[in-house]
Amino acid sequence: MDHRTPTTRSLAVALGAPDPSTRLRAAMAAGTQPGPGLVDDLVARFGVEPDFFVRDMLTWALTRLPAEVTVPQLVAALESDVPQTRSQALHTLSKVADRAAWPSITAALLHDDDAEVARAAWRAAVVLVPPGEETALATELSTELGRGDLEVRRSLGRALAALDDAAREALMRARSHPEPEVRAHAEATLRLLDDPDSDFAHEVDLATTTRSRDAPC
Repeated sequence: MDHRTPTTRSLAVALGAPDPSTRLRAAMAAGTQPGPGLVDDLVARFGVEPDFFVRDMLTWALTRLPAEVTVPQLVAALESDVPQTRSQALHTLSKVADRAAWPSITAALLHDDDAEVARAAWRAAVVLVPPGEETALATELSTELGRGDLEVRRSLGRALAALDDAAREALMRARSHPEPEVRAHAEATLRLLDDPDSDFAHEVDLATTTRSRDAPC
């Protein structure tokens, strides 16, 4: 039996409307007058919502609810077979910022085959990591150095830089990695750590050029 109010049921239907502007308004309404009756519907939209702005509004609506209501549902969504569901759930957990969700940020998510899921996991991890575990997280994240295209590497660089000096040792070790792309990524991230306003793409190019020039013939 559906115990939701007529308004909640109406919003749940509107969240699945064909028109994205209708879905956007429904998600906005769900956050403007937050109620726990829509949590399942909001999370269920993660994996099927094609519009970025609507997905972002779904996350905003969920952040308006108490963490004890939303976090269990978001953690459950991390088990989904749909990458977009995992990615959006991680993004939302990073916005809720409740460290009770930390145990759910597993190594499997940090190394997810889907780049968008992994990027979301990196961002969530640096927000949720408990005090004292930053160095261990940096070591785990450093194994992803050299992965993907520039945007993926930029995301990892920013995540490691957010860990500040806790990431420095892992990055210094990575400067001696046998793979040149890993070394260049580590070098660029160290520069980002020292200067958060630096141009990451330029630093990657500079590190790659420098390493290539210094490599033995």
